[in-house]
Amino acid sequence: MRLRTLRLIVTLALGILLAPPAAEAQQAGKIHRIGFLGTTPATPTTQHLWDAFVQGLGEHGYVEGRNLVIERRYSEGKAERFAEFAAEFVRLKVDVIVAPATPAARAANQATSMIPIITVLVGDPVATGLAASLARPGGNVTGLTSQATDWSAKQLQLLKEVAPGASRLAILWNPVNPAHPPVFKEIEGAARALRLQIQSLEVRSAGDLDTALSEITRDPPAALIVVDDQVTNVNRRRIIDFAARRRIPAIYSFGVYVHDGGLMAYSPSLAALFRRAGYYVDRVLKGAKPADLPIEQPTKFELVINLKTAKALGLTIPQSVLVQAERVIE
Repeated sequence: MRLRTLRLIVTLALGILLAPPAAEAQQAGKIHRIGFLGTTPATPTTQHLWDAFVQGLGEHGYVEGRNLVIERRYSEGKAERFAEFAAEFVRLKVDVIVAPATPAARAANQATSMIPIITVLVGDPVATGLAASLARPGGNVTGLTSQATDWSAKQLQLLKEVAPGASRLAILWNPVNPAHPPVFKEIEGAARALRLQIQSLEVRSAGDLDTALSEITRDPPAALIVVDDQVTNVNRRRIIDFAARRRIPAIYSFGVYVHDGGLMAYSPSLAALFRRAGYYVDRVLKGAKPADLPIEQPTKFELVINLKTAKALGLTIPQSVLVQAERVIE
């Protein structure tokens, strides 16, 4: 009898020691729900970005269909839909909202102050009101920003090297996108330093894009810079084809434009940013407060050049520029 009692006590003691804490066991079996608030679904030229995000989640143990559900919503170039989808995520009680770009993050932030929001490539999060500071965001928004010192200045420098005779530059940008005014201001300053005249073409909608392209047709600039936005992104093939027909050298915000036929792009590595977003998702799902998680700035940049487009434009890319390229499309 005593031996049986002793065995029972030992068994119970071992069970207590070996069993995971209740919270840990619950976490292991929980299915998390993420709301992803994007602009357009992945295409052949952007699939690698989604794959990088999935890889980043996988590195922290999250697999869709096993312990993760991802609710995907896309605005398809209609900014007003971000608010609609953000409200839907609140109703669905998602655990975290991933809002890559500034308009999406702003809409999510207006919809909820409780659900953690992870950004990926927002503009200046402080200037746009998303965070009190990079070091201590102070609210429910954290993640990554594409904002980097001298990014626009580097774009203009590269464009000037490729088209040294250019004296007037047209800029396609959206003044109502909260990320764009600081970028436009930086471009203006860099243009003055390079003695380039600026032609501002404001594009708030597809209709504005029609007007802007007509203006370029009437008074062609020597070069073009396209600041990424919902309107320009959704219509990027149209812009790229237009620049090719008008034989205008153009530099774009991100490499996806170059893969679709644009001349070149210089930007933070989007794949690196999307992959890193998985770390932030993991941190907040494990209880970290967004207010205390510093927002990270990009550390990896890439220059992408399309030599086929350069040849069609009659341009020879200088060796000094080619050696800087992360990717060259031939």
